[in-house]
Amino acid sequence: MPASSQSKIRIGCGAGYAGDRWEPALECVERGDIGYLVYETLAERTIALGQLEKLRDPARGYNPMLEARLRLTLKPALARKIRIVSNMGAANPLAAGEAVLRVARELGIAKLKVAVVLGDDVTDLVRNTDAPLMENGEPLETIKPMMVSANAYLGADAVAAALATGADVVITGRVADPSLFVGCMLDGLRWRDDDYARLGQATVAGHLMECAGQVTGGYFADPGFKDVANLARLGFPICEMHADGAAFITKPEGSGGAVTLATCKEQLLYEVHDPVRYVTPDCVADFSGVKFSESAHDHVAFSGGRATPRTATYKVSVGYRAGYVGEGHMAYAGPGALNRARLAGDIVRERLALRNIKLDELRVDLIGHSSLHSDVSRSDNAEPYEIRLRVSGRAQNKWDAAAVGEEVQTLYTNGPYGGASDFMQVKEVVGVRSILLDRSLVKTEVRMLSL
Repeated sequence: MPASSQSKIRIGCGAGYAGDRWEPALECVERGDIGYLVYETLAERTIALGQLEKLRDPARGYNPMLEARLRLTLKPALARKIRIVSNMGAANPLAAGEAVLRVARELGIAKLKVAVVLGDDVTDLVRNTDAPLMENGEPLETIKPMMVSANAYLGADAVAAALATGADVVITGRVADPSLFVGCMLDGLRWRDDDYARLGQATVAGHLMECAGQVTGGYFADPGFKDVANLARLGFPICEMHADGAAFITKPEGSGGAVTLATCKEQLLYEVHDPVRYVTPDCVADFSGVKFSESAHDHVAFSGGRATPRTATYKVSVGYRAGYVGEGHMAYAGPGALNRARLAGDIVRERLALRNIKLDELRVDLIGHSSLHSDVSRSDNAEPYEIRLRVSGRAQNKWDAAAVGEEVQTLYTNGPYGGASDFMQVKEVVGVRSILLDRSLVKTEVRMLSL
């Protein structure tokens, strides 16, 4: 049965992206005194890539690390009555739910309830509608022939409905990142999903937590400017939220990293285009009045999150086949390395033109000199000792894309001297665009699986 209302809850974050570390989740379970463990693993392209995998194998399409993560945490979480919530279902939540049961059987677990949230996959619905693309205003029709997926960003209400079943594990597909955490708060604190006085604070908490180690010093550290201790043992965050909205961020005692005013302020602004109008499926949050206070070591309280009612639409992420990217690398070292690498890049450009290779885009980067910014000159006029040439091209067909790496490889004996350590690859590209869809058209469902 669902738990009764509590005066406070603690939520741990077990992952902030698909390939995140495993051990910090177990640390949250064993030493975090948490009631919920959330694995947030989806980026913009992840579901579209999962859909391609599902087309090849109907039993796949969920996060490939799901089984490994749960082998580590499922049994100790159950022993402590910690409930696991995750969007590791990606493009195939039902298959992911079955995978959870398989892991449970392997571990000798006799009883387990898994709630699977369905309804985010709106591919068929989107195929029969049209809407402007949010990125460029062009009609959806321009990418429909290449479309492989369309997933709506569901909200905390869908997560809370799954938790209300009393499930030990909740598996979802696309749910907005902060909403995974907000859903736990709706469940544990019995908040309504239209209590906007509470949802503002809840969304601040969800946004601070969603990237896991980023709020505890990861993607923050800068030696000599912003030093963070023991990043190799970085602890993942824990949020304690009280029924009245008082809240703080911390991490397991003794873990690496740091929770400070600075780490929290940076994470609050991360990927937020407008802090006054941060649109989620749950509300339109206003972060402009948020205040932080550091009351103890690795303990930062926050207040002032506000919100207005949710919009009438869901954001939908549309994945489509966007061609292929071919890539080739070659390294040069010693005197004249920069000029040799430049010559090599010019040769590849000319060779691709001579062969009439059709590319939509071509990049020639000199790693160590101009790969991140435009071509620059060092102020001391000193040349780098080593340079790595990287040539990449995007094409509509695999064969034109493959020609890029082929031409880089031929530099061994047909280009400047000293080329070494070549690398080449071709991969299909999944593009992502966004539209808005009337939320009344999206129907969610909770499917129960159990042992």
